[in-house]
Amino acid sequence: MLKVGDQAPDFSALLDDETVFRLSDWQQPLLDYYRKTPESIMPKTRRNEVLSFIEGGLRDLSISRTSFKWGVPVPDEPDHIMYVWIDALTNYITLLGYPDVESADYKTFWPVAINMVGKDILRHHAVYWPAFLMAAGLKPPARVFAHGWWTHNGEKISKSLGNVIDPFEICDQYGLDPVRYFLMREVPFGKDGDFSDAALIRRNNGDLANDLGNLAQRTLSMIQKNCHGKLPEAKSLEERDVALLGCFAGLLDELRTHFDRQAIHLGLEAIWKQVAAANLYISAEEPWVLRKTDPERMATVLYVTAEAVRQLAILIQPVMPDSMSKMLDQLGVPVDARDFTALKGAPLKSGTPLPPPEGIFPRLEQDATGE
Repeated sequence: MLKVGDQAPDFSALLDDETVFRLSDWQQPLLDYYRKTPESIMPKTRRNEVLSFIEGGLRDLSISRTSFKWGVPVPDEPDHIMYVWIDALTNYITLLGYPDVESADYKTFWPVAINMVGKDILRHHAVYWPAFLMAAGLKPPARVFAHGWWTHNGEKISKSLGNVIDPFEICDQYGLDPVRYFLMREVPFGKDGDFSDAALIRRNNGDLANDLGNLAQRTLSMIQKNCHGKLPEAKSLEERDVALLGCFAGLLDELRTHFDRQAIHLGLEAIWKQVAAANLYISAEEPWVLRKTDPERMATVLYVTAEAVRQLAILIQPVMPDSMSKMLDQLGVPVDARDFTALKGAPLKSGTPLPPPEGIFPRLEQDATGE
């Protein structure tokens, strides 16, 4: 059996004459590894769970069976059927080209990969899997992240209760992007959450239709009606204009910090703070009043608000790509100017003709049952 520091070209080396993987040999190496890399298991509660299990002592693991015939035969041992997790887990790297460790996919994605797993199979991914990899002379994945479970209207989802949620049906009903946004925003990723139609509708109508959608719609509608359908010119920026645009200066770095830790809800909260700031700005500046009293200032306010919407749309793209693509279309942003590098280097160009604006997030209504 392989010991710490041994090298092996493939996983056939995990077998010995007794078809037992000496998992106990890897108890201390696993503890050392996880203490050295505390963020290799997240969230923290799951890391503590894994450490407690390992510290309790690891028992050797039988990795083949002779008592049944269905399954994947062990190479060169056709009477033995491989333990299902040996076969399943190695797909993470064989899909990338392993055992060819020089393959482009393997060099690109391993070991920097994040294994996203349900909390009920955390032990297989955070104990067995890294031990297998260490025994083969390979590095474990950069992180194993255990996500939680969803309930439905406060009840466990099960066929017997008849409350199974069909993701295709809810996406057809509410739209893919609103569903994706709800799932990413409603519950801290990694914790259990509750799904209900009422909660999704509240998120859609509040965050998307009212806050973001209305901000874009009233800005673009005023530009269409009062600026000949072209992006206006900001001739003189005042302190409050600079303040709003300055809110976006460090937002990308903040989002990367949150997203790199799978704290997607915190990233979206940070974005929606700027959505709120933009709404406060346009409400305070009242371009609908400036239209009659100071058309030049109106043009500046509308340009600044449109530029804020552009930056918001680019930042929100990872969560709602289809909707933000439509929003950027309405702002006249070229397709090749929609990545993060465009946040600083490609502001809106005054004079760009804009299409008539269309609402992106329609309000949703609950039925008579409140769903």
